[in-house]
Amino acid sequence: MLTDRINTLSESITIAISTLAQELKAQGKDIISFSAGEPDFDTPQVIKDAAIEAIQSGFTKYTAVDGIPALKQAIAEKLKRENGLTYAPNQIIANNGAKHSLFNLFAATIQKGDEVIIPAPYWVTYPELVLYCGGTVVEIETHDDTEFKITPEQLKNAITPKTKMLVLTSPSNPTGAVYTREELTALGKVLEGTDIIVASDEMYEKLIYDGEFTSAAAVSDDMFKRTVTINGLSKSVAMTGWRFGYMAAHNTELIQATKKLQSQSTSNINSITQKAAIVGLNGSADADIEMMRKAFKERRDEAVKLFNEIDGLSVFKPHGAFYLFVNIKKVNNDSMEFSKDLLAKTGVAVVPGVGFGSEGYFRFSFATDIESIREGIKRIEEYVKGLK
Repeated sequence: MLTDRINTLSESITIAISTLAQELKAQGKDIISFSAGEPDFDTPQVIKDAAIEAIQSGFTKYTAVDGIPALKQAIAEKLKRENGLTYAPNQIIANNGAKHSLFNLFAATIQKGDEVIIPAPYWVTYPELVLYCGGTVVEIETHDDTEFKITPEQLKNAITPKTKMLVLTSPSNPTGAVYTREELTALGKVLEGTDIIVASDEMYEKLIYDGEFTSAAAVSDDMFKRTVTINGLSKSVAMTGWRFGYMAAHNTELIQATKKLQSQSTSNINSITQKAAIVGLNGSADADIEMMRKAFKERRDEAVKLFNEIDGLSVFKPHGAFYLFVNIKKVNNDSMEFSKDLLAKTGVAVVPGVGFGSEGYFRFSFATDIESIREGIKRIEEYVKGLK
């Protein structure tokens, strides 16, 4: 009854763990969940006001498939102002979240026989979309000692005549790793002379705690021409439920292909969200963004300190995003077993590293209040002590 294509897909492990934690909590169990990749802050009021105004003014009809002109202009101005990237309106498309951006991009470019290089650990959706489109995933393994970043040599060794795309995520989900300008430049040098597309997922760009953020497309003219920049407002402006993402690329044919696909699937994104997103992009919510960033930084520092005090566990201090990728190899290299047992015995929900392509770790989201973080890590410490 079902197609082979749909049968290649697996359920998102992060959503599965979060759902289980919610069900247990609804049953009255004492659950602390660190599984969801969602800010615990509310959407800034200035953005909500823009949405309310859109509703009250009757802005509730269909729009252009790729977004209203004012929204695309706001995206272009943001990319120019903050990232040093210049795009015309026909090089930009608004999507129903960055996950939709990625689906459209992969569907328009990946087919049977194509190889897609994905550094591991990776966001769970990347390989699933490649497989759905008929492509082949080529993983590059990374570790804590390299801050979970690939090297130019690793990239060079992974490239074959079938390589169609490299997926880069900075800051990373699940590790929080951030590539420097120099590191991105070095990776770009390896790609020169090839037709490889770079899919640069920059969803967490505003959540930087050390150093500066650099867009992959900004490091050279060659990288600009081959890179598809993917971003949105879900994480930085706490707009997860609004479903707003976007793509920008020098290759207008590619953008138009995704627009054609979108016209036959979802059509335009929510009209009200478009009006709200303009405010999220134009700087009006910057004070709210900075407030959230400072709170996340405080939580990161506290969580890293507490985890590294637990005998048997260790964690790399991430420079961005709101995740820790905790090394549990000294106590249990089976992350699924560890995570299930931890939830059952302590009520603490984390996501097993195997779901991100790296065994022997779990992902811990610190997008929750600091008291819950302290209590949760205390429970994890007690659990780990019981394993010895």
